[in-house]
Amino acid sequence: MKIDEKTLIPSDIVKFLDKYIVGQHDAKRCVAIALRNRWRRMQVPEDLQEEIMPKNIIMIGPTGVGKTEIARRISKLVNAPFIKVEASKFTEVGYVGRDVESMIRDLTEIGIGLTRKESMDAVREKAKANVDSRILEMLIPSSPANPNADVDTQIRDDSNLRNRFADKLAKGELEDKVIEVSVKKGSMGPSIEFFPITGSEGMDINIKDMMSSFLPKQTKKRKVTVGEARKIFEQEEAEKLLDTDDINADAIKLVEQSGIIFLDEIDKITSKSDSFRSGGEVSREGVQRDLLPIVEGSTVNTKYGPVRTDHILFIAAGAFHVAKPSDLIPEMQGRFPIRVELKSLSKDDFVRILTEPKNSLVRQYVELMKTEGVTIEFRDDAIDEIAKISTEVNAQTENIGARRLHAVLEKLLDEVSFTAPEISGQSITLTRQYVQDRLSEIAEDQDLSRYIL
Repeated sequence: MKIDEKTLIPSDIVKFLDKYIVGQHDAKRCVAIALRNRWRRMQVPEDLQEEIMPKNIIMIGPTGVGKTEIARRISKLVNAPFIKVEASKFTEVGYVGRDVESMIRDLTEIGIGLTRKESMDAVREKAKANVDSRILEMLIPSSPANPNADVDTQIRDDSNLRNRFADKLAKGELEDKVIEVSVKKGSMGPSIEFFPITGSEGMDINIKDMMSSFLPKQTKKRKVTVGEARKIFEQEEAEKLLDTDDINADAIKLVEQSGIIFLDEIDKITSKSDSFRSGGEVSREGVQRDLLPIVEGSTVNTKYGPVRTDHILFIAAGAFHVAKPSDLIPEMQGRFPIRVELKSLSKDDFVRILTEPKNSLVRQYVELMKTEGVTIEFRDDAIDEIAKISTEVNAQTENIGARRLHAVLEKLLDEVSFTAPEISGQSITLTRQYVQDRLSEIAEDQDLSRYIL
């Protein structure tokens, strides 16, 4: 359910992010202010609303410190369309690669999905009422008129029978009864796909889309239970109550006013980037110039209609080990006025990540093993040792931040995960010694840890 942005003050946004992300207070404050500014913009006089541009953000920090997660969580908080794209996957028009406008089309698809789901939820109850009538008609079809029978008697008998079945249906007594229903075929047969040429990616043209509007819908008979039929009919009835034009218009408005694009690896398209061989500077600067109109504000044509990008919030991110934000072309720098540095994670941060967040890794593994009937307990000293080993491996090899914890825990619990179905009912306590016995040798061997951890 979408949260009322009026009541969503910056401090509450930070508290929400604290449930899932450890530390990085400055970055959380930046996105909280950016989110609040959207609501503020909608409160000013209309003639001024269009003039207030979003304050786009550049997050600077190594991988695995929470950059993507912060952006993803705020989009979920307000149910906004969100997409993560890698800047290094784009190339100039005329080269092999993705067209920069494709990210707006992808974001629009996500907006359509969110709006459609919200609309479906709004008509769900009305659709359910229609479903019961359809199922009842399939169970007790209306009797054809019998010219030799007394009309009043026939109507009364039909009515009594239908009332009895309606009562059973309402009580759920007929959910397992098998009936035959007609459902739409998942495919209209072979379709011809058109592969996009340069500059036309995302137009999504295929014969099925063009022909489906006037070709008859093909159906097939299926035997299903009343319970299964109910789900099929609910979807169909809800679809009938939806207005596609309204959904498209609402989705485009949602994307334009609330869309968030997370532009990762922005440092890899600067002229100072060492991620490409020499000779790629022109191409990398070209990608920036192609991105610039989208970030500044332009109109992108999608199959649902034109989408303006003026008020989409862009959050760029990069490690900036070699390059600096000032290595971006000046016009691009001007469109990202807010810059915030995310700190590398320490051993203490790892301990908190393992235990504090609502979706902490320790809780995830405990719940996963619980499904097999295996009880796992992480002692404090075991958590401390896991954090210590993860920190050391990050220091000795590539620093991948909190993602290292996933690799370490998978290796630590490899045997338990494999044998869990066979040891159902057992309890396993993880101590510092348990962790050291399974991981210390690997962690100390740098060559081995590069491959395993």
